[in-house]
Amino acid sequence: MYNIMEEEYDCEKDPDPEENLFYGVEFNNDPGSLFFNDGKRRIDFVLVYEDEDTKDFAKRHQFQRRKRRRQYFEESLMNTGLELEATKSVLNEKVVFVKGHTPWEVLCTYAEVMRIKMPIQLNDLKSKTSAFNCFTKLFSPSEDLIHPETEYFTAPFEKERISQFYIKDREQFFTPSMRSRIASYILTRADYEKRKNEGEFGISKLLDSGVYKAAYPLHDCRFNVKSEDQKCPNERYLLYREWAHPRSFYKLQPLDLIRKYYGEKVGIYFAWLAFYTKMLAFATVVGLGCFIFGYQTKEASTWSKEVCDPQIGGSIIMCPQCDRECTYWRLNSTCELSKKLCIFDNFTTLVFAVFMAVWVTLFLEFWKRYQAELEYEWDTATFLEQEEQPRPEYEAKCIHKRVNPVTQDIELVPYSNCGKCIRVSCGIGTVLFWVLLIITSVVGVIVYRLAVFFAFSAHLSNLKELEPFREYVTPQMATSVTASIISFVIIMILNTVYEKVAIWITDFELPRTKTDYENSLTLKMFLFQFVNYYSSCFYIAFFKGKIVGYPGDPVYWLGKYRNEECDPGGCLIELTTQLTIIMGGKAVWNNIQEVLVPWIKNLIGRCTTKTSEKVTPRWEQDYQLQPLGKLGLFYEYLEMVIQFGFVTLFVASFPLAPLLALVNNLFEIRVDAWKITTQFRRVMPEKAQDIGAWQPILQGVAILAVAMIIAFTSDMIPRLVYYWAFSVYPYGDYGNHTMEGYINNTLSIFNISDFSNDSKPLRHPVWFDSERDTTCRYRDFRYPPGHPRQYEHSIYYWHVIAAKLAFIIVLTHVVYLAKSILSYIIPDVPAVVKQQMKRENYLTQKWQYESQLNLKKHVGCTPDLE
Repeated sequence: MYNIMEEEYDCEKDPDPEENLFYGVEFNNDPGSLFFNDGKRRIDFVLVYEDEDTKDFAKRHQFQRRKRRRQYFEESLMNTGLELEATKSVLNEKVVFVKGHTPWEVLCTYAEVMRIKMPIQLNDLKSKTSAFNCFTKLFSPSEDLIHPETEYFTAPFEKERISQFYIKDREQFFTPSMRSRIASYILTRADYEKRKNEGEFGISKLLDSGVYKAAYPLHDCRFNVKSEDQKCPNERYLLYREWAHPRSFYKLQPLDLIRKYYGEKVGIYFAWLAFYTKMLAFATVVGLGCFIFGYQTKEASTWSKEVCDPQIGGSIIMCPQCDRECTYWRLNSTCELSKKLCIFDNFTTLVFAVFMAVWVTLFLEFWKRYQAELEYEWDTATFLEQEEQPRPEYEAKCIHKRVNPVTQDIELVPYSNCGKCIRVSCGIGTVLFWVLLIITSVVGVIVYRLAVFFAFSAHLSNLKELEPFREYVTPQMATSVTASIISFVIIMILNTVYEKVAIWITDFELPRTKTDYENSLTLKMFLFQFVNYYSSCFYIAFFKGKIVGYPGDPVYWLGKYRNEECDPGGCLIELTTQLTIIMGGKAVWNNIQEVLVPWIKNLIGRCTTKTSEKVTPRWEQDYQLQPLGKLGLFYEYLEMVIQFGFVTLFVASFPLAPLLALVNNLFEIRVDAWKITTQFRRVMPEKAQDIGAWQPILQGVAILAVAMIIAFTSDMIPRLVYYWAFSVYPYGDYGNHTMEGYINNTLSIFNISDFSNDSKPLRHPVWFDSERDTTCRYRDFRYPPGHPRQYEHSIYYWHVIAAKLAFIIVLTHVVYLAKSILSYIIPDVPAVVKQQMKRENYLTQKWQYESQLNLKKHVGCTPDLE
């Protein structure tokens, strides 16, 4: 792997900076220049360090070691053919900028090594025009500013066949992003020290150890001012004006320019985010319709009327919901809550759940299709198999020999089979430990809920200040809100700690390529985040109110805390509250971290280095910006996938979730565009074939989505069972199917005399008559006192369980059937793309055949020198 980079030179002799012509070049006062001082050689990357000669004398040994490593590293870069030029900072004399240029020969050599695909011929196939072009043109970026990209057929670059590539201008053949990719490849593999015939190499380690302060490619101009240099393409300025500026919020994204400027990895993220946002628009329309229907019919709901009716809900006495301190209460005290519940939990909830199950399938199928188009257009279809090289950290540890199962050649790997098993086992064990830690924290929050509900029940009723808000500030609501806030704080703390642990585990596992590394880290982080964010919601959806026993024999946690019960209308409102706090708090926190913090840091940096006299060069302007970070777009993907889970898994409790996600994403696209264009240094362009490990994660979330939540959280299944079976003969007294009597039917009866001494309430309300009121009601399906099977589950309970299971089975099969049909109808690769791929493969084979033929003719015509 290092044959190209290893040159014959004296490694023992420390290079003398004075002997290198690139040191000590003065800035030429051209603030927008992207070239060396000669105005000809383009700057492909910049390295930044502080001159240790002016530092503390006591640390001279450490500084001298850094200096030796830096000089050795720069000599290694020059020995590979790179050209360097160093300039001291205009604003801080201690800071030195080392600018790097990649000559033509080096570009050609490494383009072949990296198998970069370059154009061989203009695309002669007509592109398919869409019927919606006239409409989308209104929202497209200005073609006068951002010209459409010319389409080419491409092939992996080869120096021997360079004459057959489509080269109009040698200076423009390799784009700036390609030049930076090649430079990055060299930087990550150049030696900085040699020990016992084993090289220490890579810019990453030098950055971590403080030898260099930063390494980055240059932005081509200021984001809000067009460069006066005729050679400057002003792509950053165009991206800001047509993409990142707030006034361009309605415009489609210039994905080709984003990919050209930032690389395929950034381009594929914004393409996926835009596609996801478009698909959310359809879910938003249906969800908004369901919400409006629920809002319009909340007053007409039969079961809500019964709760609010003084003759029905007012005459039903409910049992205490905790031991001793809680007392009896009337059902109509939850009148307002029942009306709110009708907005989210009505017959359209089932329709919306089925729609979302189909929507998830359509989203994934159409994305695979769109992704295939991008893979072909951006030349990433064969990237993983052909171009991606091992990580330097992996190569540095390669000491064990093995036979390659494909080539049958001997190759070096960093660990034996046993060593790999140990590393993977350690990783799995650590992840499981942290998942158990989250579950422990969830149990702690549940215990808090049980304890604090008891306290709220005892004291809220005595606070006269809350009298006007009595209907809203209930013990259940106070417990839910405070527990949700505590859950959110715990989530944020655990996220911060686990991030460092996940990175350490992944480094220890030593994945071979960067894609493998990111996929491994993605899986670990998502498993943790999934449990961290969703565990409290799953508790409310699946467990709260399900295993509570009955007033005479309640279920206790840890033998002390009585299990929570849901309101008579169910736990849906509480789940909605939990989702709102977590999603809202997460959105606010992410925006503070992603936007406000970098903006404040850049503002402080500008204030501390502000000068009205000195002209600042391009590389120093970029140095004052913030680095994007090692994980790059990882957190952007994570944020959106967690949101995708909230939108799909818990959609039954909150039909407005797609609307809020849509609004959030419309801002997210522009905010991400603004920060990456204005607040961060230009990222090192990287190739990416797809969204990586996020694709199977989305598929896994889709499988879990909708069916189980609607079946176990919503009260629509019990209502339908009552409407179709228990409202009429033989179980009901009504002649026609109706919802009348539903509330009375779903509340079981309990004899007050059956209370144990530990559960009997200490005080009674003023309206309670001990002689007349001998029973109370509770939310469950059990036989009444006096029945031969008193307090056991009734036939209604088993009907409801059977209906829920049947709903899950039927809906799951419907979804899988729809998925199979859609997968068959909608091919993963469009026919037009298949045609273009066949055409390109044909041209490549023809080109290679003709090259071999010409080579043989040339060899055949060569005279025999012997």
